Amino acid sequence: MTSPLPLVTPADCMLLLVDLQAGLAFGVSSIDRQVLRDNAVAVARTANVFKLPVVASTSASKVYSGPMMPQIQAAIPDVLPIERRNMNAWEDEAVRSAIIATGRKRLLIAGLLTEACVSFCALSAKAEGFEVSVIADACGGLTDASHQLALRRMEAAGVTMTSWIQVLLELQRDWTRHETYDGARAIVEAHAGGYGIGLAYARDMIHPS
Repeated sequence: MTSPLPLVTPADCMLLLVDLQAGLAFGVSSIDRQVLRDNAVAVARTANVFKLPVVASTSASKVYSGPMMPQIQAAIPDVLPIERRNMNAWEDEAVRSAIIATGRKRLLIAGLLTEACVSFCALSAKAEGFEVSVIADACGGLTDASHQLALRRMEAAGVTMTSWIQVLLELQRDWTRHETYDGARAIVEAHAGGYGIGLAYARDMIHPS
């Protein structure tokens, strides 16, 4: 599927998950940590449903941060996180090479922390000619102010801000697209609050069991 519109499609984008680890989440105060985790799970499940290439990276997993959160790993069981030392995943040759190897020039990023590992990578990829979107509600910052300032800095550099539900709806775009309908709808029902409750209600009212 290709489109002349400036919207992401399953054929032209990939997902980078950066440092979605419990040890780092402890320091997040810009968003409720459970909401952050649930949003990140929704992002990972969305990538799985739409068959997006996924690159995941972790840092200090053995000494402080811990492994990628198990709920997120369970949504993408075949993705092995790449361990690195530096804050900027783009400066890690293994991560950067894995991203480039996908052949996709549209990069979706979610992770921790917004002020450092997310923004450094987003700004670096943008400077190298990638079209970068940050899934802002699947990112967390140390404070709300520093999170918002990091988002503003990225946006000023040409990085697009989006949300996990917008990414899912942008990839689906047509509820008659049957090959991804069940998977996308299941994610919405599980993670999209009132919208998901409404979808489940409509289904049960139209097709009661």
